[in-house]
Amino acid sequence: MGNPSLRTLAILALILAAAASRVIPHPYNFSPIGAIALFGAACFNRTVLAVLVPLAAVWISDIWLNNFVYNQHYQAFTLFDQGWYWMYGTYAAIAVLGLFTLKRISAPRIIGSSLAASVIFFLVTNLACWPGSAIYPQDAGGLLMCYAAGLPFFSGTLLGDLFYSGVLFGGFALLQQRFPALRAVQAQR
Repeated sequence: MGNPSLRTLAILALILAAAASRVIPHPYNFSPIGAIALFGAACFNRTVLAVLVPLAAVWISDIWLNNFVYNQHYQAFTLFDQGWYWMYGTYAAIAVLGLFTLKRISAPRIIGSSLAASVIFFLVTNLACWPGSAIYPQDAGGLLMCYAAGLPFFSGTLLGDLFYSGVLFGGFALLQQRFPALRAVQAQR
């Protein structure tokens, strides 16, 4: 049996390190956020932690990015971006996906979940920027134009989700091999 508190600390450290990596220069949409949501969902035994810890890590990194890296774009200290509920709702949906698809962790499940996370992010976030937009007509054609405009960014999302999923899940698997106390204790969600 593993030590749940040591395991939890290791999972938290990996999630926070991944969230902190958002400040490293990277291609558009190449981000750890989808992988963080999936990793938290797969590793925490309690559903509330599986969803809220990744959201909190992303929120903390958003506060840093918005107020210290991209602060020239904001008038005052910013706790939440405009339309934050779409973004965080998407991250929560990805975590819920992970709760179902990653009950048993395997490479094919991680890859499939990462691909699905990328698609969910693409569909929801592009839908979010369409209503009320001055750029896109408010009809089916305008929505399709909005999705078409987002296509060049999809590859960054896809590659980021796959890369960071590999780093988080693979890194944790290596840590569990080296430190058996990090292995899961069987518990109910």
